[in-house]
Amino acid sequence: MNKKIRAILGLGLVGLSLAGCSQGGQDGQKEIGIIQYGEHQALNDAREGFVEGLEEAGFKDGETIHIDYQNAQADQSNLNSIAQNMKGRKDLTFAIATPAAQAALNADKQTPILFTAVTDAVSANLVKSLDQPGTNASGTSDIAPVEKAVDLLLTIDPSIKTVGMPYNSSEVNSEIQFKAFKDYAESKGLKVEAQTVTTTNEVQSAITALAKRVDGICLPTDNTIAQTIPTIGSVVREAKVPTIGAESAHLEGCLATYGVNYKDLGRQTAEMAVKILKDGADVSQIPVEKAKDYELVVNEAMAKELGIDPAQIKKGE
Repeated sequence: MNKKIRAILGLGLVGLSLAGCSQGGQDGQKEIGIIQYGEHQALNDAREGFVEGLEEAGFKDGETIHIDYQNAQADQSNLNSIAQNMKGRKDLTFAIATPAAQAALNADKQTPILFTAVTDAVSANLVKSLDQPGTNASGTSDIAPVEKAVDLLLTIDPSIKTVGMPYNSSEVNSEIQFKAFKDYAESKGLKVEAQTVTTTNEVQSAITALAKRVDGICLPTDNTIAQTIPTIGSVVREAKVPTIGAESAHLEGCLATYGVNYKDLGRQTAEMAVKILKDGADVSQIPVEKAKDYELVVNEAMAKELGIDPAQIKKGE
């Protein structure tokens, strides 16, 4: 083979190689990576809402986009590996929960990243500010109105003197929520008890101990807590301690919840994704958004067990 023919063939192979490495799925589909921290209802709802929101905007998986969904099953090494494997291979990455968002941003400083189920994106070092992220990440916050949860407890029982919150002390989101809870509860003249955990295995003994020391409990949006809601519900039901959750997915284990609907939050994040995918918006300039609405949901079966009138709870809405 002469040198000229060899050179032409070489250029052709390079072109094919470059084409194979370019972004976009089959038939020009956009590539969307989804990294989910773990398996529980709130995070599943957020993912489902995001996918539904994209589809309603014309971005349907298998037609105009290709979704690569990966669940780390609450394992940090899995998260890091997934994030590294997705690096530079997607048009957009959707990260569900703070650890997933941190892993995605640590691995990739170029691809637009949208997150959800993140309480405080600034403290988590995901953005420089909520109004001007200044990084390749933005998204939606699941921060819950802890003040409303405290007020609900006092509406249910004005004689409450001591309130508590269980949370994972290794989650920055949970530390932030506990501080806000403590500050507000103390401003209402209440004594505050904390009960920290680091793994799901510690939750049953922790919530049992807490229930003996308090008149009411508020739950944060915390992955460890969310994974153990049935256990929490069993304990507080037996102890007859009114418990307020921070998200609708907590309802199984609570008297009531006041907070985020994660499916709606996922849809809200999808609206941001459409701005990037369709309009070419710069993610670093898209402000982080809070939930547009919060909802009060009452567990009427638990209310009956605790001898509480559901209508009394709804007065605090």
